[in-house]
Amino acid sequence: MPMLEVRDLHTYYGHIHALKGISLDVEQGEIVTLIGSNGAGKSTTLKTISGLLNPREGGVSLNGKRISGLPAHRVATMGVAQSPEGRRIFPRMTVRENLEMGAFARGRVDPADLDRVFELFPRLKERVAQKAGTMSGGEQQMLAIGRALMARPSLLLLDEPSMGLSPILVETIFGVVKDINAQGTTVLLVEQNALMALAVAHRGYVIQTGQIVLADAAPALLKNEMVRKAYLGED
Repeated sequence: MPMLEVRDLHTYYGHIHALKGISLDVEQGEIVTLIGSNGAGKSTTLKTISGLLNPREGGVSLNGKRISGLPAHRVATMGVAQSPEGRRIFPRMTVRENLEMGAFARGRVDPADLDRVFELFPRLKERVAQKAGTMSGGEQQMLAIGRALMARPSLLLLDEPSMGLSPILVETIFGVVKDINAQGTTVLLVEQNALMALAVAHRGYVIQTGQIVLADAAPALLKNEMVRKAYLGED
């Protein structure tokens, strides 16, 4: 049984039919990436999984238990944490306070979790008392991922972690994603930088206008002619 099962999801924004029958699986221990252009439905898929949006049809199951329809805070207590697109950190709070907010659903802050985040992101330890809004975009992205990890998720949803970052920082962030996965956290990664995403992922899905059009192992997708033309910038 897959850790995450998404079956025939139909999600709407008012009258706009955003997801049109999305189905995907994520096995425990994998990094799975969802790639596609702007507006294809990538972020909507993550928001539906995490409970921020309710599907009109279809369902989401985590370890065999149905989670679709549950409020987002309940989904979080079941082991799903999301690092959202645009980071959504609390700018007037310090780095430490932002991280502590990540543990809110668990009810307490474990110093060992803080230590783990600081080990993955030494920059955050250096900035622990700094107001989050004064940090660079890359540091804020580290904080958003660190905050999600404070919930000790079994499944981490990452939404566009490389957006707006320099190439060096993108490599740093994706290196940390691999480390997080190696430490036992399953990752579902939404990313416009298809090359980097497929370089770290085990498998990938390609989404177009709310539908999955291709699914394969990451190395196979990197060689796929359609993927190379549409998402890797090759003629």
